[in-house]
Amino acid sequence: MTNVVRIKHTSGAKQRIENAHKIMGLADTLSNQLEGIFNEWANIKVTDREVRKLIQLALCPNKETYDHIKKGAEDEISTVFKNTIEDAFAYAMISDTQQMDTTKGTLFGAYNAVTGYYQNVRSYKNDEAKLQSIVLGGTAQLKSQKAFELCTAFSTGGAEIFKLN
Repeated sequence: MTNVVRIKHTSGAKQRIENAHKIMGLADTLSNQLEGIFNEWANIKVTDREVRKLIQLALCPNKETYDHIKKGAEDEISTVFKNTIEDAFAYAMISDTQQMDTTKGTLFGAYNAVTGYYQNVRSYKNDEAKLQSIVLGGTAQLKSQKAFELCTAFSTGGAEIFKLN
């Protein structure tokens, strides 16, 4: 079952039911909005180089690394971060889900590369840690939000967003 809200039958149940209806309506509206955005992104072409840059910026762990990226000082970037970028980019280039018409060479595919990396490639200590990271405000959720913001900017500004000032 999806879109489920459980409400105990207690004295405040009527208000909670009304609140649940509002929340469910909001979730449905947001889902429809996201579908529209993702469909639009599936029609925006990106190069492999732009995908790599988007992944690099979305997964950037801190200001120091960002400054190294900005300066083009690849040798100053940590090996751990470089390996993470390589793993996410490899997922973007070879995963079956990344080879479909809606993902291969598209902005939606670039976004999906970041979210897919966290869902399908990255290792976690256990399932609880994975859930925390992806759904409950952890690293994966934060980096996916950053990827969403970058893709939104790319959809209106193109590759200019990668010209780091």
